[in-house]
Formats: sequence, C-alpha cells, structure tokens
Amino acid sequence: MQSNAETTSDSKSASQQKLPHKKPKVIIVMPAYNAALTLEKTYYALPEGSYDQIILVDDASSDDTLEIASKLNILGVRHRKNRGYGGNQKTCYTKALEQGAEIVVMLHPDYQYDPSIAKDILQPIIQGEADVVLASRMLGSPLKGGMPLYKYVANKLLTGLENLVLGTKFSEFHTGYRAYSRPALESVNFEANSENFVFDNEILVQFVIKKMRFKEIPVSTRYSFDSSSVSFRAGVVYGFSILGTIAKYLLFKWGIVKYKQFN
Repeated sequence: MQSNAETTSDSKSASQQKLPHKKPKVIIVMPAYNAALTLEKTYYALPEGSYDQIILVDDASSDDTLEIASKLNILGVRHRKNRGYGGNQKTCYTKALEQGAEIVVMLHPDYQYDPSIAKDILQPIIQGEADVVLASRMLGSPLKGGMPLYKYVANKLLTGLENLVLGTKFSEFHTGYRAYSRPALESVNFEANSENFVFDNEILVQFVIKKMRFKEIPVSTRYSFDSSSVSFRAGVVYGFSILGTIAKYLLFKWGIVKYKQFN
C-alpha cells in the first residue's frame, strides 16, 4: 500500500535514475540515546537480508546502549557529548556514506516503529520509483498503537500546514522511519540543519526544493514506557521550530533571504 504523496521533477536528475541491477548496499542507521532496553528487540525484528550493515550512533547515553550494540555486530559510534537528535543523524548519514551505502534507512532503536517492514521501505528506491521513502504512522492506526491524542492532533495540524506551504501531499512529516537513496542525501546540505528534532522536517524541505520523488508506506507503532517520547514542553518547542522552518522556506522561495541549508 502506498499513498499518493509524491513530489516529482520535470527533468530527470541523476538521483532519479534507477540504481544498478546489482543489489545495492543497504545500511540501516540508528540514532540512539539510552536505548539499552529496546535495541535488541529492534535488531532481532529486522528481516533477514534487509540490510548489509547497521550503524548505531550513541549520543552520550548513560546506559549500556553501545555495549549491547557491539554484541549484536552493530558498528557503534559514540558522541562524547550529547549533540541532540539532529546532530546524531548528521553523524549517522556521514558515516553511512563513508561506508559506501547506496540506500540509507533511518530507524529509531526504541522499538516504536515496526522494524519488520525494512524490506518494503527499500523497494520504491530499488525499483527506481522514489528517492525518499517515508514509513507513515498516519497510513495505519496510530491511536490504536498508543499514540497520545494530543500528538495525533498536532501531527495532523502541522502536516496539513506544511503540505499547504510546500505543495506536497504527505500523510505525515514527522516519522522516525525513513529510507534515502545515496544521491538524495548527497544532493542536500544536511550538515547545515538543526541539531535538534526539527532536523527531520528541514531535510524533507531540502528534498522538496531539490524536487526529489517521495513515496509513503504504512507502518504500525507501539508506545510504551521503554520507547522514547518527546515531552510536552519539547513538543511545543518542536512545533514552533517547524513554523520557523516554514517561514524560512517561504523567505527563501520568494528570494528575500538566502539560507545556506537550502542552497
């Protein structure tokens, strides 16, 4: 099942060409912070043959996340100081590209998103149908999976506003389960993005500006004590950060301000 959410370019860019017929190298990256309780469950739920390598970036956790990763044959990278969710992803993608990834899958190691769809999220890129694939909670039943009602409503409102401004048709902008082609990642300056949670939205805006093609697939989720969750206060800050990103995009689009991250 796929949504109609997609962005296309009139001209065929290098990122829109089919990948070579040989099996592309798939690297799953896991931005981690205190994920010791859920990392093993996430790892063992991944389908056999869905990846070639896993890289976990530990953002100065206070638990045994990195030690557990080493026992699971996961390449672990540790930040000495906490950089934040966006800073963690920057290291994830840089390391994956260094390791020769042709497709990079970002999956939270907190077992909130169903890891078993890892093969499904790859297919639109492998088939040359998309540059970016998003596993959307909103194509499933997130409330049944335990998503708090206020988060559901906020997700819908912010996604609707972003779709209106960007001219997209995503069911959600905020998923923590995504797949990117190598050319897509190399086409944007993700290092110029925020070190915080709004990174997820900023990189999608960058891809929209670059006219990347998008596909969405449904994913089921679970919300429990051992899965990471943004606090209400942090969620409010995140919401205002998204509004700020939208404002910057409009200023850039209208030629009023040139932002490094969008050039």
